[in-house]
Amino acid sequence: MELTVLVWNLFHGRDYPPDPALRTWRSRLLRFEERNATHVQVNRDLTEEFATLLSGAAWDVALLQECPPRFAGPLARACGAEWQRALTSRNQLGPLRGLLARQNPDLMASGEGGSNLILVRVPGKLGGIAERREMAVHDGEPERRSMGFVATASGVCITNLHATNDWPNLAVEDVLRAARAAIAWAAGRPLVFGGDLNLRPAKQPLEDPRLREEFGFEGPVTAPDAIDHVFGRGLQVLEAPTKWPAEKRELPLEGRALRLSDHAPVQARFGLAESHLLRN
Repeated sequence: MELTVLVWNLFHGRDYPPDPALRTWRSRLLRFEERNATHVQVNRDLTEEFATLLSGAAWDVALLQECPPRFAGPLARACGAEWQRALTSRNQLGPLRGLLARQNPDLMASGEGGSNLILVRVPGKLGGIAERREMAVHDGEPERRSMGFVATASGVCITNLHATNDWPNLAVEDVLRAARAAIAWAAGRPLVFGGDLNLRPAKQPLEDPRLREEFGFEGPVTAPDAIDHVFGRGLQVLEAPTKWPAEKRELPLEGRALRLSDHAPVQARFGLAESHLLRN
């Protein structure tokens, strides 16, 4: 069996044109649409646009970070997927925050609250979600961080993590804590482990010996300067994690391009021998 995994930080469901001149205070405060010759900044609810892009992409599992909690149902329905959502930070009074974010996403930004969302396409290779778990990997300053975990009917397990930002030492601890829990929950079953790990291999030791030796994770990092990564345990890497080109996360809008998120999706492909799959 071959398995395609997509990792994407959704930037709290917002657009992010490449020209900084379009990201204006006028747009952020008054919701003016800004345009240049090639791109547009819209500052409006983009649930449908994210659903369109994700539903049209080829993947079996999607690991999404900075996902507005209200996106979970619409994205899953558009993609024909089952889902598991692990809430992260700033989710008190969630319905009110979501209402305000629908009115002005850029002004609310991360204030809407966030989640890590796992999507598993069904019917598909993995047979749907058989078990769901979540865990807070960090509860103190600067903010709460969580991981989501699912076990599929096929026996393949999946972990989604968004590690602490701008605190590399904490990010390393987040990754190690999540890895230990995920491996214990997987209990010998094949495991996909990925997300926005907030560690750049050129600067921080993402290739920590503990990830390779203690945890048995396989696969190259996405790129030396990347923070979005995905690894396999008990899986063969068929295609190394690679960032999408910028234009692949753009949608056409009145002769210009609407670029979704400030992160490029990362895609990888893993292989698993049929003899390793659990039979129900």
